[in-house]
Amino acid sequence: MNGTIRVGNLFGIPFYVHPSWFFILALMTWSYGGGLSAQFPGLGGSLSLLLGLIASLLLFASVLAHELGHSFVAMRQGIEVKSINLFIFGGLASLEKESKTPGEAFWVAISGPLVSLVIFALLTAINYSTAISGPFAAVLGLLASINLALALFNLIPGLPLDGGNILKAIVWKITGNPYKGVVFAGRAGQFLGWIAISLGVLAILGISSVGSFWTLFIGLFLLQNAGRATQYAKVQDLLSSLTAADAVIPNSSSVSSELSLREFVNEYVIGKPSRDEFLVTDENGQLIGAIAVKDLNAIPTSIWPQTYVRELIKPMQLSTTVKAERSLLEVVTMLEQQKLNQIPVIRDGVLVGIVEKASIQQLLMRQAQAKFA
Repeated sequence: MNGTIRVGNLFGIPFYVHPSWFFILALMTWSYGGGLSAQFPGLGGSLSLLLGLIASLLLFASVLAHELGHSFVAMRQGIEVKSINLFIFGGLASLEKESKTPGEAFWVAISGPLVSLVIFALLTAINYSTAISGPFAAVLGLLASINLALALFNLIPGLPLDGGNILKAIVWKITGNPYKGVVFAGRAGQFLGWIAISLGVLAILGISSVGSFWTLFIGLFLLQNAGRATQYAKVQDLLSSLTAADAVIPNSSSVSSELSLREFVNEYVIGKPSRDEFLVTDENGQLIGAIAVKDLNAIPTSIWPQTYVRELIKPMQLSTTVKAERSLLEVVTMLEQQKLNQIPVIRDGVLVGIVEKASIQQLLMRQAQAKFA
């Protein structure tokens, strides 16, 4: 999965880490260990590094808890969590689909920062209400502050951060259109990304004391992911405004059930582009099934003129067809989920034609060209 390494399951959710995670783990262990060694000289190098490693692992456990917060709320809404990934900039819970309402989307987005704030409160309370002191208190204080920073950073209102998803839910609620929410929050994320990049560059050049190399890195991350989310939302918005009938291939091939096999082969198979099967309609144009070309091998050619297509058809289930007025976004989802390249389109049972992935792409290109013409 995009170069990530699967390390197990958590509550039935596949858990992955990116190779960059190990680099950050080593860097944080060295950094935290060095800080503890300087703060508590009596620790010794080995013990300080061990405490640095423990602090680093607990930090990533905090990020994981943050993502589990999103995941549990999504699961309560009936949304499957495909995976949780840890990478250089934190974590990501990959959800099967979007929430059905802006209110549900809001709670999925806010749940991660709320978990981080709860961890911050618990660690702070433990640190101030118990007798823990020395390096262990320093580690607890560090984890508390990092969880607070994790919550506040993720509440910045721009995609792909949680604050961006909260902003998306708010705009969705106001406009009634989830895709406008994504576009708005995505543009906010791009704006923030450019600000972070600018601050990072100025800091590297020594012009500004605000920012760092990491600010530049984070800005690039925001800019790339916010831009991707914006473009994806625009495509989804366009698909939702179109229907299956809009993407039907003109003159989609279908054959009459009353053709003899000889007529069928002469008119549709010999000298024509290779196809595995053809849709079959009755005399009224009603879709009644499909005929596979390979099934002709079971029939002697000598009786093809007396054998009809209707004798070889295989009935089609409703799940393998779509109605003409169905949203093209739903059609694309069906093609992906059922791993299909094409699907028949019907209107009142009558075959309208076939929609293919290629025909959808061509329609989107025509729409884009018309928009910018």
